[in-house]
Amino acid sequence: MTDWIKGRISGIAGDSDLLILLSVVLALLVVGTVFGQCLKLRRSAGPELKKLAENFNARVKSWWMMCFVFAIAMATGGIGSIVLFMLTSFLALREFIAIVPTRRADHRIIVWCFWVILPLQYLMILTNWYGMFVLLIPVYAFLFVPTRSVIAGDCEGFLERTAKIQWGLMACVYCISHAPMLLQIPLKFQDAGLVNARLLFFLVTVVEMSDVLQYCWGKTCGRHKILPTVSPNKTVEGFIGGILSATLLGTLLSLVTPFTWYEAALISLTVALAGFAGDVTMSAIKRDCHVKDYGTALAGHGGILDRIDSLCFAAPIFFHLVRYLFSA
Repeated sequence: MTDWIKGRISGIAGDSDLLILLSVVLALLVVGTVFGQCLKLRRSAGPELKKLAENFNARVKSWWMMCFVFAIAMATGGIGSIVLFMLTSFLALREFIAIVPTRRADHRIIVWCFWVILPLQYLMILTNWYGMFVLLIPVYAFLFVPTRSVIAGDCEGFLERTAKIQWGLMACVYCISHAPMLLQIPLKFQDAGLVNARLLFFLVTVVEMSDVLQYCWGKTCGRHKILPTVSPNKTVEGFIGGILSATLLGTLLSLVTPFTWYEAALISLTVALAGFAGDVTMSAIKRDCHVKDYGTALAGHGGILDRIDSLCFAAPIFFHLVRYLFSA
């Protein structure tokens, strides 16, 4: 076991491009930490600025924790990443099911979702069974959920209840599972295994930094609400500034990916826009269920699903772009 761990650490240490990616994220976190402390120490800060500083520092602390966990998963290779995302899907699905109305008749199918369908989806990644990976939830689980539910004989709100469970599986399990599946794409590059790891890191960095940058731009110069009834804190200025900044970041990261600079720019723009769509869509679900956050697992971020809502839409888009354009 010790030799295996040493081998994994040596593999990461020998991948200079991945180390550059890690260094960029580390530098951004350090800058964010320093900026947050400067806001906190400003003596002339009013109540609004103090609240902003408190919220920003809580977010940065959560980011340190999440990046630490993600780095450990990367260090353990494909299995570690699969386990990490499977646990993430489990917690996200639990948060989703907790806020949507269900009835006693739904309990057995919910057990199936957590303990059978979810593990099977990630087993398809582990065994690299691509055909079943893309079909298990949108075809077989889609048909199985209402069939198993109707056996309970409860027709009260049947369509709505079934659709909510199906949506939870799609967003929290199927869509998120595309992120670790990136590690299994047979790429047409030398050292493809290392490139796969960089692409997963690239996806998470661009999508999540797009969220952070939209927040920063919105708080500093946001004036016009973009979707006030869905996400009141989002502004047009924050959207444009965050998307363009994330696109620029992704373009710069092309130096450590197989993408040319213009491919990286287009792909970054696409996944940043997809991430925004995921963010506001999952926010609309919260508004419909009359809750502020999906949970309280992460200080300053709400629940797990509040943090990965952008990834729900961005991961499948990025996965299929990479598989179509760069697979062997």
